[in-house]
Amino acid sequence: MIDRATVDRIYAAANIVEVVGDFVTLKRKGVNYQACCPFHNEKTPSFVVSPAKGMYKCFGCGKGGNAVTFVMEHEGMSYVEALKYVGRKYGIEVQEREETPEDKKRNDDRESMMVVSSFAADYFKKQLHGTREGQSVGLSYFRERGFSDATIEKFQLGYCPSAGDDFSKAALKEGFQEEFLIRTGLTIKRDNGTYYDRFTGRVMFPIHGITGRVMAFGGRTLRSDKKTAKYLNSPESEIYHKSNVLYGLYFAKKAIAQEDCCILVEGYTDVISMHQSGVENVVASSGTSLTENQIKLISRFTKNVTVIYDGDAAGIKASLRGIDMILKEGLNVRVVLLPEPEDPDSFARSHTVSELREYIGGHEEDFISFKTRLLMADAKNDPIRRAALIGDIVESISVIPDAITRNVYVRECATVMDIDESVLLEEIRKRRRESVFSREEKEFFRRREELERKSGPDAQPGRRETKVTGGSGPEELEHELLTYLLKYGCKEVEFGCGDTAYTASVATAIIEELQGDNIAFSNPVYNTIYQEYKKIYNENPLRSAEEFPMNRLTAYPDTEVCNAVVDILMAGETLKPSRIWERNEIVVRTEEETLSEAVPRTVTLYKTKIIEQMIERLTAELKGIGFDEAGEIMRQIGVLNDMRRQICEKYSRILL
Repeated sequence: MIDRATVDRIYAAANIVEVVGDFVTLKRKGVNYQACCPFHNEKTPSFVVSPAKGMYKCFGCGKGGNAVTFVMEHEGMSYVEALKYVGRKYGIEVQEREETPEDKKRNDDRESMMVVSSFAADYFKKQLHGTREGQSVGLSYFRERGFSDATIEKFQLGYCPSAGDDFSKAALKEGFQEEFLIRTGLTIKRDNGTYYDRFTGRVMFPIHGITGRVMAFGGRTLRSDKKTAKYLNSPESEIYHKSNVLYGLYFAKKAIAQEDCCILVEGYTDVISMHQSGVENVVASSGTSLTENQIKLISRFTKNVTVIYDGDAAGIKASLRGIDMILKEGLNVRVVLLPEPEDPDSFARSHTVSELREYIGGHEEDFISFKTRLLMADAKNDPIRRAALIGDIVESISVIPDAITRNVYVRECATVMDIDESVLLEEIRKRRRESVFSREEKEFFRRREELERKSGPDAQPGRRETKVTGGSGPEELEHELLTYLLKYGCKEVEFGCGDTAYTASVATAIIEELQGDNIAFSNPVYNTIYQEYKKIYNENPLRSAEEFPMNRLTAYPDTEVCNAVVDILMAGETLKPSRIWERNEIVVRTEEETLSEAVPRTVTLYKTKIIEQMIERLTAELKGIGFDEAGEIMRQIGVLNDMRRQICEKYSRILL
């Protein structure tokens, strides 16, 4: 753990223009600098670096952050690695917190295992190129697959000799401990005390972490013995968790960011052949089922995924559930089906890069449409199978987090499947409730639906509460409150007038008002920002903008939180009044000049909206319940109405 003082020193020393300038050619434009974005292809610069704010923002792809987060994004480093990188650039020694003996042993063991893996990669590579067996067996296999010497070198391909224990003996001779050879899975120790190389007689595919270090291996046998597994991977260990790794991501990450798309294939050779053909934004799940962590890895670089399938229908259907997981994470998924009997490896080897790109671009199909067409062909006119198909499609659509995208798919699928759109929408609504809402909320919806069924179309509408109109929902008001906090939180403002006037910082005015009512924001990203800001405020009430550690928000581990903060801070400044307005003495007030009225108004509207939501929910619960229960709910509604009236009266006093 790096201590807070060191982190603050790094951020204080880091010059955003110098750090970004190490990777991108920047040109000054006014007070800022511009360049073509390094994260996606563009011809007109939309990537802006602000030295005054210490931030960058691309107004094309939306990526933004500070010097440390830029290094994280561009180089695929972790937060700690990026901090150390920037610290070294400015001569700051990074001291991590004092480790316990257990921490130190664990870290030392992990590092020892990484060093063993690195040695193994070098050993297998030397065996491939420098021994007769390696050349005649391993190298000839790779060349038969069409891999060039440059490709073999790039992916550090190798060969493990067939003697049975050559690697283990060589590693022990070099001084590596038996313990780490066994824990990495490279060596197996027999009951009689002898050693056996796990990958003996196999061609080797090193598996790199996102920073480029070798953490595991895949080995392919060249024997025709059906009892021997064709591919063998390193076992799970302290340094390798297959559910957290995508093969080829280290080599593909820059291309993925530039293309704003990740192509997903199945195996090692698929990735290597496509890279060699010139299509480099390709990774593989290495034959395992796609996992949530692997999808999150992809989402660090792009929100668009293209899955390439060969013509094996059984294999496609088996992998459909994994695609639902990608949709659930909010990524856009397209599918490319290769002609039989091609797979990505053979197809890439038999086509030029332009032909490969042209085929992918011309045969991409939206996943939901593809799945609907595929399953419809199976169901044909069988009503039972059609019903199962509809349930399957609904399941895929229901996991998509964006409501607009869901509705677009519903409209398309209703047409293709010849089913009423409202039926699909209702089924999706039910499934989302099952996965999203708490037990209490599910019960509330159940009771409300039951009441609606009993009431029928002629039922009298329930009593409606009068609302304070503000033209904004809770989420919009949360964004507005965060804008005031992040941009003006340290500014002292005089609120109210006359006897009710008082001076306070914007942060004090907002936090102390909301804190008293224990309010949490409804938008999870906004709530994280607010809670983190509040934590900083409570640790040390704000005194000046210079003292506020904004890096705790702009370098937040969650990229959605980080991007939301940067979006608010980098939003355009208020436009200057035109000369025509000045000549006609028309006064235009800036956002900052309206704080004394805008802040209390927004706080009041927000608290009122929250109370109205609570009243609406309680009012709905009144329907269809007994007299005894109704009394308690009516009492709660009365309390909330009193609170709303007091808030409105207080707001009026502040302004008037």
